[in-house]
Amino acid sequence: MTERREVRLREYGSAQVPESLLTPSDLLRLRALQAQGRMTVDESRAGWRLKADATVGILNLDRVRLVIEPKLAFTGESLIRWLCYALAVPVPHDATARDWTVSPTGFADIVATALAHECQILLRDGLRRDYVRNHQLAPVLRGRFDAVTQATRRYGLLDQLHHDTFDRSPSIWENEICGHALDVARVTVADPALAQRLSTLATGFPATGRVSGAIDALSRATYNRLNLRYRPAHTWAGLILRAGGVADLLTDIGSGAESLLLHLPSVWEMAVARLIADSAPPGSRTATATTAAKITVSGDLSPRTFRPDIVVTFASPSTPRRFPVDAKYKRYEDKSISAADTHQLLTYISGYSPDESRAAAIVHPRTHGHARRLLRVRGGDRQLGTIHVLGIDVDQDPTESAAWLATELWANIDTAPCG
Repeated sequence: MTERREVRLREYGSAQVPESLLTPSDLLRLRALQAQGRMTVDESRAGWRLKADATVGILNLDRVRLVIEPKLAFTGESLIRWLCYALAVPVPHDATARDWTVSPTGFADIVATALAHECQILLRDGLRRDYVRNHQLAPVLRGRFDAVTQATRRYGLLDQLHHDTFDRSPSIWENEICGHALDVARVTVADPALAQRLSTLATGFPATGRVSGAIDALSRATYNRLNLRYRPAHTWAGLILRAGGVADLLTDIGSGAESLLLHLPSVWEMAVARLIADSAPPGSRTATATTAAKITVSGDLSPRTFRPDIVVTFASPSTPRRFPVDAKYKRYEDKSISAADTHQLLTYISGYSPDESRAAAIVHPRTHGHARRLLRVRGGDRQLGTIHVLGIDVDQDPTESAAWLATELWANIDTAPCG
């Protein structure tokens, strides 16, 4: 494992790095992340000043191991729980507890530990085998004779025969993904004991070909009753192999997979979308930011559109009633809602909510219990809108949080259809 100087900073925090520690290739990678809005790189008298935006994880440069820690409510244990929930993979509970205690080694070790646990279960239950095609040249025909290759390469000689055999083998894409991920993870983690465990597990999985082949297989993966048990392991393998977490931050710039970065606002948006879907009243429908109807701005130099993270449509035989929800990865448990976010929610209310129930919601992470407060916005002599501010305690189980939303949010707003 390459020795690097460790530099730690918190999400939205900054750190000074001496000029001698950053190589030209390091600066190219950092500038690429800056172009994506993940961090900023500024030259200073002392060298380089690195400032992280809404990104956490590990970035291994040539001479520096950059560790970016979460600033807001998440601890290591709660982060892995909510990441499971957001990705719709099995959530840890008392009956199937994972050994996911987090040490100061960082987020990369958390995901690697999760991968190791799932791969250990696969080895315990036995790896899946399937028929694999192998091309052979042998004096005895076995399988399917390859006449074209025989004629073009052996020129009529029959002492050696080209043929294809089909044998049951563990060298299939499901196992290859796990094998490559274990190989990559063992050089990513900082904990020597975890690295040794990953190396041991890797000997039980095939890992032929290139890592890019495993990534391509992962992007085309489909699951059925025969391989469904591989899905949790492949979820963690994808985070490691793509080296960019949920937002795939580094995939498009060809960085090595020794780094693992996670865009926590994206995780929180995914988790809130599932919370709303799980807690919404029966018969309602939820649409996310990619599927909800757009609010359009025209007449300017260039048209633009925007929409909230989630829009809930309540069941209605005539006119639908919609309720916009926005996920905010911000510290709102001890701070007032910003003017910009208030204006944003009022726009959503105007675009989606009916006149009879002008309301929307903000959902943010917090600790020490759930909390709800109500903002009433008035202009002149009329009510412009009501904003429900809901703080979700990330130390609690997501399913319990969904149950709390069902009683604290939907029970306190009008979900009846219009008309």
